[in-house]
Amino acid sequence: MTDLNSIENLHEFYEKMGITQTPNSSVNGFTIHHVQDSIRKLPYRTQSFRPNYYNFLFSKDGDGSYTIDDHAFPVKNRTVYFTNPGNFRTFEWTRLTDARLITFDEAFLKEYTDSDIFEKFPYLLTETVRPRVLTQDQFARVERLYNLIEQEFLSPSAFQNKVIGSLLVGLLWIIKEYCYLDYNPIYEGNRSSQIVKDFKLNVEQYFKEVLEGRMEQPMRVQYFADQQNLHVNYLSNVISNKTGKPMLYWINEKAISTAKILLQNPSLSIKEISNQMGFLESAHFSNYFKKQSGDSPATYRKNYLF
Repeated sequence: MTDLNSIENLHEFYEKMGITQTPNSSVNGFTIHHVQDSIRKLPYRTQSFRPNYYNFLFSKDGDGSYTIDDHAFPVKNRTVYFTNPGNFRTFEWTRLTDARLITFDEAFLKEYTDSDIFEKFPYLLTETVRPRVLTQDQFARVERLYNLIEQEFLSPSAFQNKVIGSLLVGLLWIIKEYCYLDYNPIYEGNRSSQIVKDFKLNVEQYFKEVLEGRMEQPMRVQYFADQQNLHVNYLSNVISNKTGKPMLYWINEKAISTAKILLQNPSLSIKEISNQMGFLESAHFSNYFKKQSGDSPATYRKNYLF
């Protein structure tokens, strides 16, 4: 059985599934594809896989379903659904005439769309969003725009990526208007509460391993997002809104308390403590400690020991 857990991009997914790929294009990090062209026989169902790209599906005429982690959703005529990187998923079709699939990675978003893309479209960061069924007029408007995107995708030009990026932003605005205008990125049942709980447990475990000298990962917010397979912006939003304090507050608070415990051990030099805390330079550790606590490491140690 083909291993889909290690796929790196959409092209590799198509290759491993043995299905027809989108025609060649010079665009990196972006694809648009006619799903029906890849399905040889119905009903059709994929294995579970976890991609690294954003995914929009526009099902004009078809019936099926997709599953994100343990959440299953139906797909029918004029359905729009969205998923982001990180979640395990499967999709299946029982009837399919016309469905368009658009994918893009974060590098494409950051280079060819707006710098504040996640602030404008917070639904890009969500864990699970239900699919939406549009009216005929609404879907026709969406279809006109993704057809323009496909024309640009298949007709290379000097500014192809920029044009596609601009059209993609327009498509995101329309989808927001029709599907996610009232979307609250924090309200997802008890999911956000569990995220906060797991985040705090991960912070505790991280600095426990720092104290024991077993932590090899640098102290970065990305590390804690990766622990839950979440986008770092999404995790930051959840922590801030659920706790009232930013994610760095909780990390810094635990980091300083850990550093103080290490400084109370006179057998460890400040350089050794700096290394154990994941800082490449002692000066960086000293500046960080003083900024967060008000004292330099040397001053704190002197006051504590004497």
